[in-house]
Amino acid sequence: MKVMVEARGRCGSSNVAPAGLENAFSEEWTKNSTHYTPKEPQSLSCPECGSTHIDKNGHRCITGEIDIQRYICQNCGYRFSEKPPNDYKESHTIRNRQLCVLQGATKKLTEATKIKIVAGRENHSNTPQDVKGKIVELCFYMQKQGYSITTIRLNRTALNVLSTRGADLSNPESVKEVISKQKWSEARKRNVINAYTLYLKIQGLHWEPPRYKVNRKFPFIPTEKEIDDLIAGCGKKCSTFLQLLKETAMRSGEAKRLEWTDIDFEKNIITLNLPEKGSNPRLWKVSQKLMSMLNNLPRDSEAIFGDGPITSMKTTFGKARKRLADKLQNPRLTRISFHTFRHFTATMLYHKTRDPYYVRDFLGHKDLRSTDIYINIERRLFEPSSDEFTVRITEKPEDVKSLLEVGFEYVCQKDNLIFLRKRK
Repeated sequence: MKVMVEARGRCGSSNVAPAGLENAFSEEWTKNSTHYTPKEPQSLSCPECGSTHIDKNGHRCITGEIDIQRYICQNCGYRFSEKPPNDYKESHTIRNRQLCVLQGATKKLTEATKIKIVAGRENHSNTPQDVKGKIVELCFYMQKQGYSITTIRLNRTALNVLSTRGADLSNPESVKEVISKQKWSEARKRNVINAYTLYLKIQGLHWEPPRYKVNRKFPFIPTEKEIDDLIAGCGKKCSTFLQLLKETAMRSGEAKRLEWTDIDFEKNIITLNLPEKGSNPRLWKVSQKLMSMLNNLPRDSEAIFGDGPITSMKTTFGKARKRLADKLQNPRLTRISFHTFRHFTATMLYHKTRDPYYVRDFLGHKDLRSTDIYINIERRLFEPSSDEFTVRITEKPEDVKSLLEVGFEYVCQKDNLIFLRKRK
């Protein structure tokens, strides 16, 4: 017996699920009963995006008799509910009643969101329901435009924070006032401004954004001991994630999306084909230690670190970091984030190789100017303290190779003798 499914979006619109989805939501009904047992959310899929990450989301009561289970998609936020079968004795009457209610609600929504011209200026409805619907509309627009899930989530969060803190999203001056009162960094304010600018764009509006100049700062670079203390003090999954960041300098989002098929356990090679921020794809040969840590993780998902959001891993890491900072009496540990591992590895890599092009390719940068900051950091961290040198002279290529590996620098060559030096 087939069951029709009514899909409900966050804006209150309702649509009948496509024909191919009816079987996915079929239920066992008893003809003479108004109660049934719905399927578990894991057996359903979202009519909007097809995701199987479905949770129950309350009930709908039709005419006070039939209790209909509602669901929500954890991937795209789409809400949908079930409807009685066609052969139910009151289904025709119920559908007619639902149609009347939906038509009336649509009419009220249209009238409520209609733009009114007051004294030559547009005045938009800004009830909490309208704001929520417009933010969801922005998320779907960004998804169609190819924005990453992380960017969509950050923009949605920024607009929700503005609305929660008293900003009228239909009034740019109100938004400017709220932004100016926040104790955010200049970079954070710029990101919020960009999110609101895009929000106005899909509403067909414009504004004159406030000016906030973002000053580029040197990132915090911890010592290798502090990095290793954090890795050793976290749980199995989190410590493996941190070791991966240390050896590859991946962004946390890139590492979170890695799948088991991206790892060659025989050759100790990890491949990244889904980089963030337009970076180049990369490939690394990693240590056997990291391979052993990865091999000890459970393989209950295609993704190495599971299908959950990156925010849950950040929360786990934050708690472990605070606990270790208190235990080791080292407050510097609280300044280490996932991205700090990328800064640390890039700086140490340039110090070891003195090759900016190698560091650029290792990080996936397309422009060498993005790598320059690590060159400047390395110069400041390892600035020589004296002008005294240790000098070595040799004529054997193998000796030259050994000396270069321990930090000696080539100076010149004369009469088959090679001169090298190392600062004391």
